[in-house]
Amino acid sequence: MPKDHGIGASPKRREDVRFLSGTGNYTDDINVNGQAYVHFLRSDVAHGRIKTINTDAASAMPGVLKIFTGADFEGVGGIPCGWQVTDRHGEPMQEPAHPVLAQGKVRYVGDQIAAVVAETVEQARDAAEAIEVDLEELPAVVDMKAALADGATKVHDDLTSNLCYDWGFVEENKPAVDAAFEAAAHVTTLELRNNRLVANPMEPRVAIGDFNRGTGDSTLYTTSQNPHVIRLLMGAFVLGIPEHKLRVVAPDVGGGFGTKIFHYAEEAFCTFAAKALNRAVKWTSTRSEAFISDAHGRDHVTKIELALDADNNFTAIRTDTHANMGAYLSTFAPSVPTWLHGTLMAGNYKTPLIYVNVKAVFTNTVPVDAYRGAGRPEATYQLERVIDKAARELGVDPIALRRQNFITEFPYATPVAVEYDTGDYHGTMDALEKIADFSGFEARRKDSEARGKLRGLGVNCYIEACGIAPSNLVGQLGARAGLYESATVRVNATGGLVVMTGSHSHGQGHETSFPQVIAEMIGIDESMVEIEHGDTDKAPMGMGTYGSRSLAVGGSAMVRATEKIIAKTKKIAAHLLEAAEADIELKDGTFSVAGTDKSVAWGDVTLAAYVPHNYPLEDIEPGLEETAFYDPANFTYPSGAYACEVEVDPETGKVTIEAFSAADDFGNVVNPMIVDGQVHGGIGQGIGQALLENAAYDENGQLLSASYMDYAMPRASDVPYYNVDHSSQTPCTHNPLGVKGCGEAGAIGSPPAVVNAVVDALQSGGHKVDHVDMPVSPSRVWAAMNA
Repeated sequence: MPKDHGIGASPKRREDVRFLSGTGNYTDDINVNGQAYVHFLRSDVAHGRIKTINTDAASAMPGVLKIFTGADFEGVGGIPCGWQVTDRHGEPMQEPAHPVLAQGKVRYVGDQIAAVVAETVEQARDAAEAIEVDLEELPAVVDMKAALADGATKVHDDLTSNLCYDWGFVEENKPAVDAAFEAAAHVTTLELRNNRLVANPMEPRVAIGDFNRGTGDSTLYTTSQNPHVIRLLMGAFVLGIPEHKLRVVAPDVGGGFGTKIFHYAEEAFCTFAAKALNRAVKWTSTRSEAFISDAHGRDHVTKIELALDADNNFTAIRTDTHANMGAYLSTFAPSVPTWLHGTLMAGNYKTPLIYVNVKAVFTNTVPVDAYRGAGRPEATYQLERVIDKAARELGVDPIALRRQNFITEFPYATPVAVEYDTGDYHGTMDALEKIADFSGFEARRKDSEARGKLRGLGVNCYIEACGIAPSNLVGQLGARAGLYESATVRVNATGGLVVMTGSHSHGQGHETSFPQVIAEMIGIDESMVEIEHGDTDKAPMGMGTYGSRSLAVGGSAMVRATEKIIAKTKKIAAHLLEAAEADIELKDGTFSVAGTDKSVAWGDVTLAAYVPHNYPLEDIEPGLEETAFYDPANFTYPSGAYACEVEVDPETGKVTIEAFSAADDFGNVVNPMIVDGQVHGGIGQGIGQALLENAAYDENGQLLSASYMDYAMPRASDVPYYNVDHSSQTPCTHNPLGVKGCGEAGAIGSPPAVVNAVVDALQSGGHKVDHVDMPVSPSRVWAAMNA
């Protein structure tokens, strides 16, 4: 029987009541008394030198309070990068200044030239159109390889070139890797692109800066996945505000997908302007602005080679990647193509030798940073595509080739510096074969052929590293912040709990799943546990939500804090029951003395904590509140196997996904319904990348797909019913919950499954097509068939 409460149950998400009834509290719902509005004048050219900015006419327009330009921010810190990468020669990456408003040059379409603060947003917008900017347009660099050519125009004049870093990993492995390729019985090579994406969360970004002249305190309300990190970066490095004088609040947030991790110039501007004007300043992004101001994702061009011996064992992998940074370094951008990508190139396989080279490149485009999966999808895509191609070249079954090379013994130290603690890759593949009904595929293919369609089956495996911790390890790798998590558990006198967490929820269901954990530990109803997050004045310092870390890291902090609560309540119960503390047991919300019928209820003990009449205060201080910080010993390593079936119309090249199955190993599962939803959403985004989405620039740096008229988002008709399974569980060995993380898996495993299926369909129709770049649009598929 399915559980009806606690860990493993699927209660409905309590937060959905306010979301579905229109009573959520999003940042744009917040209005501060007397607030003004800002509109940013953004560059419409990708690269140009600012000669003059004339604001005289605009400043005189109705309602205008002040127009800010880059000159107002001289002496103010720039937007910081949170991760430093050291290149293969031991040198630090090139790290250009990133001003709040453009100073001297604009470097991409969307770069902020000026900001108009006015009584209404309409007045601010009208005045921005009256600003006169004398701009000398310069040649733009968009193509990464062209940006590295001799004589290429530099995005940043003060840098030596457009190369941010040339990273090799593991550098000392390279001679052995090269030798393995020389000795290989077979080598498969594939060149591919991981297409640039726009995150497009349902809620656009919003920032409201406020300043209290009486106290000198600043407040920023913002759409953020990690408000404490924003407070640290903006306060310490940009505006010079002490943390105790800066509050950052991220209320309900309507999706993030990574793009709301980062500290943006608009946040710093609103906070700065509010103090300068002694008025709250609000900015709400339009969807058009979001396309040219939100950090983009992916955009890698890779050559990958796979070496095999005569028995088809993988002997070496070698990759060469160009990764687009855009015009500036966003918060975590340098880590995505390096430590979040290169360390996952072993995948699920026991390949003994791996070398990864990444050249990060500045171009005149929107900055690129983490997008759902962040480096892990890029690694999985190239690895699983080259394995599929190798199987075709060798004439062997692609599933059998994978199974032959699976890691089977754990813990397993990969040649790219990570150690998988647990996994069962044969188990997830076994589960996939059942739920995807592989045995019936040939009959389904024949049915498609009878209707004039080509049918293909694509399979792939994935593994990801979640948690983005421990702090001491990521610090050695260049992280400029700790990556632990925190929780404060406050128990009220009547037994209810308030949990203040540094993790942030923006669609993950924390307000439902976190209480399931704590309620089970104590044995009380989940309704007695409330979750608070998103306010730096309430929650202890925490690192926020990304990298599928909330339950594995944030949940573990809650467990540790709750364990402290339980230890203290057992002491109080021992006094109340006149028994030894070691004999006190807690079950179903009741403390009892082992071997007796003596007991006291949870609520009676919590009341005694605040009304300490029956125990000595010299032994136990009053109150019941505990805080814990949790820094994990290792990443967690979810894994899985995915299968996709497609039909291709040979007349038009249109791809239709007929079936999609996913078998995942997430370790222990707290709420299966929420996990299903996370996987469904990730698969939908992966299908969007594989079939539809593409942020395309022309040679002048103009974003051609800058609205939903040109940027194709997946619709309900583009995705099938998902068949998901997470019964193959190998619990994580180093966190107290045994959980691994699930939020990004679908976006990691789905793109290669879709493309593998499309190639299989084309091959079944007699087309000698080895690869089609994403998005596999009808025009690209038709062109591949008719090349």
